[in-house]
Amino acid sequence: MPLLEIKNLVKKFENNIVLNNINFSVDKGERVVILGASGCGKSTLLRCINGLEITNSGDIIFNNEKINSKKTNYTLVRQKIGMVFQSYELFPHKSVIDNIILAPIKVEKREKDEVMDEANRLLERFNLLNKKDSMPSELSGGQKQRVAIIRALCMNPEIILFDEVTASLDPEMAYEVSSVILELAKDGMTMIIVTHEMKFAKSIASRIIFLDNGEIAEISEPTSFFNNPKSDRAKKFLSIFG
Repeated sequence: MPLLEIKNLVKKFENNIVLNNINFSVDKGERVVILGASGCGKSTLLRCINGLEITNSGDIIFNNEKINSKKTNYTLVRQKIGMVFQSYELFPHKSVIDNIILAPIKVEKREKDEVMDEANRLLERFNLLNKKDSMPSELSGGQKQRVAIIRALCMNPEIILFDEVTASLDPEMAYEVSSVILELAKDGMTMIIVTHEMKFAKSIASRIIFLDNGEIAEISEPTSFFNNPKSDRAKKFLSIFG
């Protein structure tokens, strides 16, 4: 049984159809990479899965339960479906460690000592323990993004959504963040990744979904997609970006 299923999903902004009849599933341990030109609906799709956008029709099924419903408690859902944004979304007035432990303590009601231990282990693992008491303004972009990833991990999610997390970083910082995500992939973390970085997509994807104007134009294994894309739109995209 898939961990996540998207069935006939439609999302509109007023009369503009942003996502049209989206269908795919994600198995536990998969790394699904979503590619496509800017404005094709990639980030909106992630936001729909995480409940940050209301869908117009179709189903989002997580662990065999429909979650795009008016009855859904998205506070609970987001404990299992983490999301990391391009803009970090760190609280500027809180230290690194306080950013990380806030949700596990306030939302999950876990013991502070337990959360602190987990946060410190993750900070040490990703070479940020010496920054635990720093403020976000004192960090580089790559360090902020790694803190955002650690914050998501500290909720012990079953799947993490990454939305263009290297887009605003210089190459060195982008490499730092990409390395962290690749390490999570080796651990078996289930992920959906939106990116414009083709080299990164090739290195991490177990499957590629190519969006074009809000529709799925192609779903392929990475080797097939990059070496022999089926759709004309994907061929044109890769001739420019691949």
